[in-house]
Amino acid sequence: MFGARYLIRALRPCSSTPCPRHKPSARLSVRDALGAQNTKGERVKVQGWIRSVRFQKEVLFLHINDGSSLESLQVVADSSFDSRELAFGSSVEVQGQLVKSPSKKQDVELKAEKIEVVGNCDAKAFPFKYKERHPLEYLRQYPHLRCRTNALGSILRVRSEATAAIHSFFKDSGFVHIHTPIITSNDCEGAGELFQVEPSSKIKVPEKNFFNVPAFLTVSGQLHLEVMSGAFTQVFTFGPTFRAENSQSRRHLAEFYMVEAEISFVESLQDLIQVMEGLFKTATMTVLSNCPEDVELCHKFIAPGQKIRTYAKKQLFNWGVDLHTEHEKYLVKHCGNIPVFVINYPLALKPFYMRDNEDGPQHTVAAVDLLVPGVGELFGGSLREERYHFLEQRLARSGLTEAYQWYLDLRRFGSVPHGGFGMGFERYLQCILGIDNIKDVIPFPRFTHSCIL
Repeated sequence: MFGARYLIRALRPCSSTPCPRHKPSARLSVRDALGAQNTKGERVKVQGWIRSVRFQKEVLFLHINDGSSLESLQVVADSSFDSRELAFGSSVEVQGQLVKSPSKKQDVELKAEKIEVVGNCDAKAFPFKYKERHPLEYLRQYPHLRCRTNALGSILRVRSEATAAIHSFFKDSGFVHIHTPIITSNDCEGAGELFQVEPSSKIKVPEKNFFNVPAFLTVSGQLHLEVMSGAFTQVFTFGPTFRAENSQSRRHLAEFYMVEAEISFVESLQDLIQVMEGLFKTATMTVLSNCPEDVELCHKFIAPGQKIRTYAKKQLFNWGVDLHTEHEKYLVKHCGNIPVFVINYPLALKPFYMRDNEDGPQHTVAAVDLLVPGVGELFGGSLREERYHFLEQRLARSGLTEAYQWYLDLRRFGSVPHGGFGMGFERYLQCILGIDNIKDVIPFPRFTHSCIL
């Protein structure tokens, strides 16, 4: 098997191949072309889709976008170009000179020398029309095409940037990234809202399971992270999770992404809260810094009036009944429409793995939720019950001792105080962009009675 060093050495001769005498046009993304500093007639090649076509006297103007930025690149061409196939939505390759634009609307433009139509688009049949601002509900009907609109383009660029920012936060904070399994035999939440995994083949024996035990799509990577926290003091995962909830509400999806972290040697909720708050602020400031135009588009046209602020922190104690969405939004509004940390929930309302506070009549667990404006619960976390006998008793009361013997083993062999949290990624995007429906912040939404593509 080839080693990495051998492969690197083998690739070196490829970089020493003599360059051709005639230098080809440099390929640039629209974003790089718009930000180019040297505009002294450099020959470049830009590929993308036509967002607009217009004629002015003997000049043809195109606006080309390739998804790398909200702003499109203006292409100026002589009217002698065959414009019959240059329609809104068509894909093109344009070669020419990148020059300083005389217009105040853009700094640079591409003076076309060659325009090649790569793929035609029937503008009359295309469901999106030039200069029309289609509502998000309408775009949802076309999951295979809606990414070509400005609105979804901006949302998906923010999603990409937020993903990178979250990974950077954990990397810079010393966390180890763990790939937790998507197929599991555990039900972390205990809610029973699971998708069971079975082979599609009809050859299977009905009374037997493929894995010898019932297997499900994961609802959380937490328990697997707890396994890893016995060897690494800080771990996280970021991946898809699944809930078989029969709901078509604006807050629910059957498939969504979760950011989850587990930290060893943690003995107070305050330590968890600091990490949760740091993740939220760092990721948001990165998105604001790197995607200002995309964020502004969402605030201006999709969610007018929604703005992002650097939030203060408040703590609120509550016990006795579970909190529903209406309660969460009321608490946020009551505290001035800022994010609110709610801590110490009644033990009877929470799963077996949360640490017992042993606090008398209230009898709470060391749990924490972060509630945010417009969304409700964004983060959920807790200290984990690291004491063997406490955990053993709770599992016994729930009838789960046999299924979770491995979980008890973690407390027998070098257990430490630890805790963790999870953040719904789509809800985070809803929060910072002000998007009302969760189905509009994920590329391909899956929910009850809908699995298009």
